[in-house]
Amino acid sequence: MEPTESGKPGLDSETPLAVHSVSTMIGEYIGRLGTIWIEGQLAEVNPRKGLTYLSLRDTDRDVSLSLYVASGVMESLATTVEQGSRVLVQVKADWWAKRGSLQFKVLQMRAVGIGELMARLEALRNLLAAEGLFNEDRKKPLPFLPRRIGLICGQASDAMHDVIENSKRRWPDVQFEVREVAVQGVNCVRQVSAALTELDAISDIDVIVIARGGGAFEDLLPFSDESLIRVVAGIDTPVVAAIGHEEDRPLIDYVADYRASTPTDAARKIVPDVLQEISDLRNARARLQTLVSTGITRLEQQLALTKSRPALASPATLISQRLSENTGLRSAMYVKVKNYIDVESAHLKGANTTLRALSPQGTLERGFSIVRNSTNKIIKSSSDVNTGERLRIKFAQGEVVTQVDEN
Repeated sequence: MEPTESGKPGLDSETPLAVHSVSTMIGEYIGRLGTIWIEGQLAEVNPRKGLTYLSLRDTDRDVSLSLYVASGVMESLATTVEQGSRVLVQVKADWWAKRGSLQFKVLQMRAVGIGELMARLEALRNLLAAEGLFNEDRKKPLPFLPRRIGLICGQASDAMHDVIENSKRRWPDVQFEVREVAVQGVNCVRQVSAALTELDAISDIDVIVIARGGGAFEDLLPFSDESLIRVVAGIDTPVVAAIGHEEDRPLIDYVADYRASTPTDAARKIVPDVLQEISDLRNARARLQTLVSTGITRLEQQLALTKSRPALASPATLISQRLSENTGLRSAMYVKVKNYIDVESAHLKGANTTLRALSPQGTLERGFSIVRNSTNKIIKSSSDVNTGERLRIKFAQGEVVTQVDEN
């Protein structure tokens, strides 16, 4: 037999390995893995003589591991664990060469308490809040009357019945697109996330409701799963979360666009009450009728008051009144102008009399005369004339020329 290219048996059909050799090789490899800590949920607990066989299930995926634990380890636990308990275990991989199977031997185990889970949820809540996933300004408003409502709920659950029946009581024509999924357990996160993505892609679905009734704290943990929270934050359709009761606050409540305290509260939020809307419309119509009627009555009163005024009742009265006022104004203006003219005329006459009295002509008329020499110079003194000089004498009426015979 020729050796293989690598020189190792088992790499071709000419150099096969024995079953025990393969089993031994696997056991040696697994033995080098050492111990690890695993967290999960106990799906099965089967006690037998000296050993207890466990099935540890992932809390978010449909995956499980087989474990076994010695009775002494189980008896040393501070708290009792049972099917459904969430536990933290330290295990060592154990290859059973004879049967060719892998199991994990439990070296230590302790129950994960509510306090520890709540502390983890609080840390996750703070992390997501710091990213802004819970901010109010990113929440989308709910439509007044959605065309169609997406509903994610448990199969034939009371929550589904509450949402649909209460919505139809409020608005009988409301339409639903229902996705019945697992609302607890390992399939919950995956199925709810898939349903959200599917409903968000339907164009006429205007709001999505995720509804589940109350339950134990552990049952509601899937609705605090980080991956589910991010799916809710990433879709475009508004989401209403109606998980558990009023006191239950899974993290989906913080990221949802509206948090309903119960499925019934969700129904009240997503559709209006048709009877209330009809009543509001009737009240609004009555208020409008009252306002219109009151306005018309007020305008009619104003019109009647306007028509009763003298100017509209007898238009000629207004013209006669204005004519009378104009006649009075003209008379008053005439009297004022005449008085003003008379006063000014009297002033002018007095001024004229004064001027005439003070004028040279007035002086001449009183018997005085004006004497001028040949050069037309007024003679004011006898010393200003010479014998034989010709003088011109002006009187009030006419003038004469004379000659001085003696000075």
